This record gives sequence, C-alpha cells and structure tokens, in this order.
Amino acid sequence: MIWTGERPIVKFRKRTCFFFLVFMACVITGCEPPKEQNSRQEKTFGQQEILIGLIPEQNVFRQRERHQALKKYLFDKAGITVNFTSLSRYGNIIEHFKTDKLDGAFFGSFTYALARHQIGVEPLVRPVNLDGTSTYHGYLFVRKDSGIRNVEQLKGKRFAFVERATTAGYLFPIAYFREKDIANLQAFLGESFFAGSHDASILAVLNGEAEAGAAKNTIYDLMAIENPRIEKELLILASSGVVPQNCLAVRKKLDPSLKNLLKKTLLEMNEHDDGEDSLQRFGARGFIETRDSDYEYLYKLTAEAGINLKTYHYENQ
Repeated sequence: MIWTGERPIVKFRKRTCFFFLVFMACVITGCEPPKEQNSRQEKTFGQQEILIGLIPEQNVFRQRERHQALKKYLFDKAGITVNFTSLSRYGNIIEHFKTDKLDGAFFGSFTYALARHQIGVEPLVRPVNLDGTSTYHGYLFVRKDSGIRNVEQLKGKRFAFVERATTAGYLFPIAYFREKDIANLQAFLGESFFAGSHDASILAVLNGEAEAGAAKNTIYDLMAIENPRIEKELLILASSGVVPQNCLAVRKKLDPSLKNLLKKTLLEMNEHDDGEDSLQRFGARGFIETRDSDYEYLYKLTAEAGINLKTYHYENQ
C-alpha cells in the first residue's frame, strides 16, 4: 500500500516542473496571452498622434473648419489622431519644427523651400483643387480707380504684402520688381506693410488702405466669387508662374511607418466613399504625391529675388 501514495507526489512534481518551465519561458521571451497582445497592438494603433501646423493664409476659423474633415477621416481610416494648430505667422512653422513642437505642416511653397534648406523636411502630398489643379500662382493687383496700369506707376504708392515667408504675397512681387530693374523697394514705394494673410492683403486694397497688393490666386478668386466688389473695383496687374499647392511635409525624424501610413491614407482618400465626402468638405478632389523637384519655378524665383534659402531671415520687419 505504500507505493500507491508515491505516484501522485511524482505526478505533482512533474506538473509543477512543467508549469515552472513554461512560466520561465514566458518571462525570458516576453510572451503574453494572445488576447492581451492583440489588445495592446490595437491600443497603440489608436494612439498614434501627430501635430500639424497650418499657415495663416486665410481666416483662421474657416481654415480650422476645412481641416476638421481630414482630422476625422485620418482617425477613422488609419487610427491617426491629427491635431491641427493655426500659426500666427508663416515663419512660425520653421521655429516650431526647430523646437520639435510640430511633426508636419501644410506649407506654402516658399515656407516649404525655407524649411527644406534650413531643417530638412520631407514633402509627402498636396491637395488637388476642385477645378483639377494642384498649383497656384501669385497676383499683383491694384485699385481700378488708382489709375495704376503698370509697375512704374507704383512709385510712391502704398503696397500691401502678405508676409516675408510667402511666395505669392512677397517673393513674387520682389522678383517682379527686380525684373523691372527696381531693386530698392524702400526707396521706390511710398510705404509698404505686411497684412498677415492673403485675404487681409486683398481686403486692404479693396478698402483703400493700400493702392496695390499681392496675394495667391486661389484666395483671390474664391473671395471674388463671394464678394462682387473685388472684380468690380480691383485690377490684376501681373501674375506669376505656377508653384505647388500647399504641401504636407513632415520632419525628417518622424517614424517611417507612421509617415508612410499617413501618405498612403491621403493618396487613397478619393478611392473610398467616406473619403470622397471628407474631400468635399475639405474642398479638394484628392491628394497627389509631391517631390522637391516640383518646386523648380520657386527656386528660380528665389534666385531672381537674390534670396539665399539657407540664411534668409523670414521674420517681418
């Protein structure tokens, strides 16, 4: 009868040893139950978060409303939480990248070129407008009742720029004046000021605060549809060549998998019904890939304006 009591002890020891080995294997390999692992992966996926800057090209409330459609779609489709922040100045984008506050931004073409040369951002995509274009150009415009019909007649007049870090609102007119052998604008113009946004520059001329101004055509044309006074009272004196529409570019150290997911989701947005709905609210047909080579004309303008992109001081003076 003695031997019958020993088998359970041996069996118990074998089981104890087996579970101990399994436990140690889990500790060493870092394994965990499949359900918990899947739950952790899903939670991480939903917690991907990025901060995107928006340049102040138009009314801030209208701008935020447009981008809410993108915010919702990117979270629903890819699990990316996108927080948009509207910046008070164009040059603020570069400062925020330098202090690691921004992961990406929708850049105007000039701010992109500056950021590319000063901090090394990477272009991803840009929107295709509802009219099928993915570019914009600059307008130089005057009040019709000013009697100004050529650049020489701007001598001694008051001019409304947008900001020093804008293509249409500063770089284009500077290059245009230099092309007309007018290098010293301070001496040529009676007075000039920075309006702060494209719509503000247009309104400054429309309301008689300046005789002439500069802005991008997409904002000008949209405002002209909404406000008949623009076509009636303003005259476009000159226009620039085309540059890429506001491009989404990201910091070079952004996680590659997150960067690729963001790019892929935006590029495929118009292939899905919910994506089409979001694009309509955003005001675009879709997104296309953007490369640095797309900015050839912009780089030509900077050369004509005598601007060194690596050292350019972009703050308004």
